Amino acid sequence: MLRRSRPEVWMAPTPADAAGASVVLVVFMTGESLFPSVDSALAQPEVGEVIVVDNGSLPEDAARLAELAALNPRVRLLTGQGNVGFARGANLGAGIAQGDLLVFLNPDAFLGEGGVTALAEALCGRPSPSLVGARIINSDGTEQRGGRRGEITPLSTLLSLSTLARRAPALRRFEVHLEDEPTPTGVVETPTISGACFAMRRTDFEALGGFDEGYFLHVEDIDLCWRVRRAGGQVVFQPAARVIHVGHTSRANPLRVEFAKGRGLARFFRKRAVTPLESLAAWALGPFIVALAVVRPVLWRLKGPPR
Repeated sequence: MLRRSRPEVWMAPTPADAAGASVVLVVFMTGESLFPSVDSALAQPEVGEVIVVDNGSLPEDAARLAELAALNPRVRLLTGQGNVGFARGANLGAGIAQGDLLVFLNPDAFLGEGGVTALAEALCGRPSPSLVGARIINSDGTEQRGGRRGEITPLSTLLSLSTLARRAPALRRFEVHLEDEPTPTGVVETPTISGACFAMRRTDFEALGGFDEGYFLHVEDIDLCWRVRRAGGQVVFQPAARVIHVGHTSRANPLRVEFAKGRGLARFFRKRAVTPLESLAAWALGPFIVALAVVRPVLWRLKGPPR
């Protein structure tokens, strides 16, 4: 059962000359990548504050976070709310943000030099609401799977999760992952980007009501992209904002993580169903989507995570 107690905010006074970007990280048993991730955000001169929402850390990491927040005026720490999930944690962080630009960063991802500037520039002149995703790369420099994606539908999800869309030429059009396509030379509209690192104007995020807290972990980014586009805005991909995403560093149980992802996808398809037939199909396909998601950690043990 989730503990819903009032979170505490640990912070030094915000500097009067704070820049216009707030970076929000939601932490839960993150592992060794946490503090390098925070450092990568602090290294961005445009960042006025880094908000760490601690949903649960090992005692030594929690103590180190508290010390960092006490000593660094740009670090703000929310703690005491328990493991309320990513969506609610991110909303809590955004709720205390003071910057005009919100940058959501996974705590196992590292912002490259100039990343925040590139994200901010990509939003200039865009309609409200708009959202911009970074180029998510692996440690070896290759583009990571899931960083930019097409339209997420029940059929494309089933064919992508089962890898049939990648292996069967006749089904290739249903593959939602676009990392094998040439990297764009500039900012391009893309239906879905990765929640590992993206940015929105704070006013746009608030106007949409933030993340849908019905998602505990995963798919809340897909849902947000869909709601941005449904509201008449744009979702864009900024290849100039490079972010290294290590991934799979969390101490959380991978089966539980993938189960949450499968449940989130099933919920998303029920949510976006318009006709009774679409709703029936979403309910019917839900168990298969959850099962396919849970099987993936077993495959990773056999051949490694997908690149």
